[in-house]
Amino acid sequence: MIVSAQSVAQLLSLHAIFQHSALLDLDNDTAFFGVFDGHGGKVVAKFCAKYLHREVVNCEAYAAGDLGTAVHRAFFRMDEMMRGQRGWRELQALGDKINQFSGMIEGLIWSPKGSNSNVEHDDWAFEEGPHSDFTGPNCGCTACVAIIRNKQLVVANAGDSRCVISRNGQAYNLSRDHKPELEAERERIQSAGGYIQMGRVNGTLNLSRAIGDMEFKQNKFLTPDKQILTANPDINIVELSDDDDFLVLACDGIWDCMSSQQLVDFIHERINTEASLSAVCESVLDRCLAPSTLGGEGCDNMTMILVQFKKLNPQNKEANGTEQSAGDAEHVRHCCCSLSLLQIFCSSMRV
Repeated sequence: MIVSAQSVAQLLSLHAIFQHSALLDLDNDTAFFGVFDGHGGKVVAKFCAKYLHREVVNCEAYAAGDLGTAVHRAFFRMDEMMRGQRGWRELQALGDKINQFSGMIEGLIWSPKGSNSNVEHDDWAFEEGPHSDFTGPNCGCTACVAIIRNKQLVVANAGDSRCVISRNGQAYNLSRDHKPELEAERERIQSAGGYIQMGRVNGTLNLSRAIGDMEFKQNKFLTPDKQILTANPDINIVELSDDDDFLVLACDGIWDCMSSQQLVDFIHERINTEASLSAVCESVLDRCLAPSTLGGEGCDNMTMILVQFKKLNPQNKEANGTEQSAGDAEHVRHCCCSLSLLQIFCSSMRV
């Protein structure tokens, strides 16, 4: 799939919650889109943006064509990789400038013997060092990922970011917001020894699934999917059709201000008149942005990815004839060829 990042716009950050996103080709037939909404710090979101897609590709299921299993495994793999000496070192290197410097020094000192510290290694759990017993970060992030291969769309989600597809103008949620008040989430939280207070897990987090937040995942008698907080993603696999207009992945800063259908309607009103998808995204974010920082809605970080499915002209289909039928995968691969990403870091001032 050919994907072009047309523009990135940023607004000044007013608080220390960061978001990151990823958009890239995994191979010639597969595109990856991801939104990682950090809380308590940016480092876990940056870690996922750097490594999650790599773990998808490295999974044996990916080579076998099982994208759902591959991405499911990759979510849990993030928590595993952030533990121990190697995990600590990587998180330090992804932190602020001071932490990045100390992480670089740590990497030089504690890299596996006889190896280059910049070379990737699979033995994350066995690297020795003064932080070998590091249990992982207490900050975390949501992860909402979409993978497109030919006509197959695989969506994986943990947290309250959301993926929505527009099909003939109708909004369809391809992910579910993981909130503590949901019955299944509440049962897992309470069974693991946690509690819900004022709609928050143990009185702190207002979401019930996330990568990182290891303080909620320390029960050695429970599997990762049964912990108070879990990285276990919901997986949704759908077949793309000619009725599909576009795909949106966005964090809760968008969805707190607009419903899925409202956003789809808003985009439809502009997608054929604006000069670019980036202009459409900017209009969405301007619509959501609060006029001041004193209110509630529109004061959170906002990140969205908009993927437009471009359909072949019917005349072109007839002209291509049998060749088009035989090359159907290539046609779908190029349907999703225009992508725009805008990021807003909670501000009422443009820079």
